[in-house]
Amino acid sequence: MADSLMSKAATMEIPINSNGNTGTLAEDDGLEQDLQQVMVSGPNLNETSIVSGGYGGTAEGVVIPTGSIKGPSMHHSGSSSSMAAEEAARGVAVEKLETVKKWGLNTYKCTKQMISERFGRGSRTVDLELEAQIELLRDTKRKYESVLRLARALTNHFYNLVQTQHALGDSFADLSQKSPELRDEFGYNAETQKLLCKNGETLLGAINFFVSSINTLVNRTMEDTLMTIKMYENARLEFDAYRSDLEELSLGPRDAAAVARIDAAQQQYQVQKDKYERLRSDVTIKLKFLEENKVKVMHKQLLLFHNAISAYFAGNQQQLEQTLKQFNIKLKPPGTDKPSWLEEP
Repeated sequence: MADSLMSKAATMEIPINSNGNTGTLAEDDGLEQDLQQVMVSGPNLNETSIVSGGYGGTAEGVVIPTGSIKGPSMHHSGSSSSMAAEEAARGVAVEKLETVKKWGLNTYKCTKQMISERFGRGSRTVDLELEAQIELLRDTKRKYESVLRLARALTNHFYNLVQTQHALGDSFADLSQKSPELRDEFGYNAETQKLLCKNGETLLGAINFFVSSINTLVNRTMEDTLMTIKMYENARLEFDAYRSDLEELSLGPRDAAAVARIDAAQQQYQVQKDKYERLRSDVTIKLKFLEENKVKVMHKQLLLFHNAISAYFAGNQQQLEQTLKQFNIKLKPPGTDKPSWLEEP
């Protein structure tokens, strides 16, 4: 009945008279009754389906269950969660904006203070004793870096020397086999060069240990202390920047807005002061422990270097090996990285 009704309604013509008013149709009363019957006794819209098809086409098409079409009330929970997500994203954006704003203000204050100090117009907080210790550490680090560079150069040169002695010993040994009339002479020299190679390898182990220890002291221990010093210097600059800002506000008018700004500046000044004093204490402690560690390490390494060099050039193989045992230095066994050049061909 519904299909015939929809077909009738779709093909119905509406006559219009000369005055522009719609004329009455004989079928209007019947159509109205049929529509009322469909609305009263027809199926529930939530349980029916919509057939997608063109006008005058077949009944085949895509069937869309009307129950899957949700009204505005069904989107209420989705809208609420979407609004909550938008509020959270907006809060994160505002927080990032505030962080950038604070960073920009802090950078401006520190840059202004640094320029004022450089041109002699601003005052800076100075700890004379601590500044002297810091300058001494930087000078010591430069000198130790020079020692480290020279020790590495010595290691490279001595390694080349040992390699040359090894090649020379091999040549003497080969000629000893091929020259019967000079077999003994070539043999003595070959044995001497091989002994020098063995002692040279032992000395290289001691020098490498010395270089490794100096490298750790310079590029790790001292560098760690200098990183803390860098943080301390940045904190000092920030402290002076906020101190200068507070002093400028204190010299201005005392209205309500100015008092509020002074209170905020006082709080920021106190925060920077606490940070500065904490880092100054950290630097003092690290400098003390660094000095103790440096003396301990260098006492051991200088004794090792002296004993190993003296024993090698004195030709005292036993003392050279004893020096390595004294400092718990173990040479890499042949064949760990590459075949030992001391092995017989």
